[in-house]
Amino acid sequence: MNRDEFLALALRNPVNVAIIDELHRLALPDAWLVSGCLVQTVWNVLTGRAVDHGIADYDVFYFDSDTSWEAEDAVIRDVSARLGHLGVKVETRNQARVHLWYPGKHGLPYPPLTRASDGIDRFLTQNTQVGVRRTDDGHEVYAPHGFDDVAALITRPNPGANFSATNYAAKAARWKALWPELTVIAAE
Repeated sequence: MNRDEFLALALRNPVNVAIIDELHRLALPDAWLVSGCLVQTVWNVLTGRAVDHGIADYDVFYFDSDTSWEAEDAVIRDVSARLGHLGVKVETRNQARVHLWYPGKHGLPYPPLTRASDGIDRFLTQNTQVGVRRTDDGHEVYAPHGFDDVAALITRPNPGANFSATNYAAKAARWKALWPELTVIAAE
């Protein structure tokens, strides 16, 4: 699967399209729709399921140097108000702030990031290290590991930063229950 094939399948989910389009209109700095909602839409198309099957939420990353909670909360509320009509859970996070709360919530260190895609690089699984955003002349796709695992319905751990074998096992088990065709590569 190449970039264009992945994008065409991910955009079959009208919620993905609506969020990506709204992020473009909002012009949030370095904003992306990321992770599971994209990959799981592709899995759903490939396995003949409804495009929104199993999608728990839709994750939005952006990167703003204003790391105050008040600024992030204002963006979260604005995005929520603009997308509330979709009837889905949208999780919006300023990646410039993650290092401020992550250690307290997860008990793991988290260095300051320099761009939103740095947050994508730190995902628990390699197959979900994906982001899509609109540009004035199309779409930009960020996928440091490509699309082979997505196309083959394989999930594998991202053994880099913040890896938790327990969290990986829980996520993989949830996904395997929803997509029995999925091949889960065990964490070492």
